[in-house]
Amino acid sequence: MKVILKADVKGSGKKGDILEVSDGFAKNFLLKRGLAEIATASGINDIQQKRTADAFHKAENIRAQKELAEKMNGTEVTVAIRTGKNGKVFGSVTTEKIADALSELGYEVDKKKITAKEPLKNVGTYDVEVKLMENVSAKIKVHVVPLE
Repeated sequence: MKVILKADVKGSGKKGDILEVSDGFAKNFLLKRGLAEIATASGINDIQQKRTADAFHKAENIRAQKELAEKMNGTEVTVAIRTGKNGKVFGSVTTEKIADALSELGYEVDKKKITAKEPLKNVGTYDVEVKLMENVSAKIKVHVVPLE
């Protein structure tokens, strides 16, 4: 019997998979618990259309993220931080402050996607990486200056 899974079933498949299973397994387990429905021509067509649409949206998202990374690559932001009389920095520049500086330039980036190789605890210029998604990242420069 052909069925379409409505939910993930351990050992059988993931939601949306079309499976050929024994009649007993389908009737006594999958259909009875609402984990699957009998595969009809319209149901199979709906699943295929959803998969095509999902693949299209994923490709569009990847393209948009790559464009954003290209625009953002090489961007320089300035972050001011409090310093003492001798130039010693109080605390460090956080990824949230970098994200705020990027949002002022028009780039909305989550602070969790920003990674620095070293803590930004001194005045100076640092290279920082913004990982927008897997295999898509941008390199930016962060200028840490004393707050006046």
